[in-house]
Parts: sequence; C-alpha cells; structure tokens
Amino acid sequence: MKEQIKEALEQIRPFLQRDGGDVQFIDFTENGIVKVQLEGHCAGCPHAQMTVKNGIESFLKEQFAEVKSVEAVNQYQF
Repeated sequence: MKEQIKEALEQIRPFLQRDGGDVQFIDFTENGIVKVQLEGHCAGCPHAQMTVKNGIESFLKEQFAEVKSVEAVNQYQF
C-alpha cells in the first residue's frame, strides 16, 4: 500500500512544484492515516491545510478506500 500511495503522490507533485512547493511521503499508519511532509513554498503557505485536506486527502481517498485521512507533519514529528 505504501508504494501505491507514493506512486499516487507522484501525480500530485507537479501541481505543487509549479507553485514552488512539493510533498514527500512519510508513512501510512495501520489506522489509515497518510503522513506527508510539505516542502518549499507549501511548507509555510497559509493555505497548506487546505492543500492537504482538499487536494491531497481528497485525491488519495478517491484512489484508495484504505486511506482515512492525510496529515502534514514536519521533520520533527515523525
């Protein structure tokens, strides 16, 4: 499942990179939470939470029934 999620994130990355940001896969937990790290302009963007929930989470939930939510973490949280 982790590899499938990583592959799906590759489809999202160009949209974030176009705005100077990026996303990195961190983990997929037993309870269906995908943990990602936003980078570049996305890391400090005031719309980061919207990007995670309305963009990344919505996309991954469409692709995988196992995904319950997506959370952005920083390098010190994982």
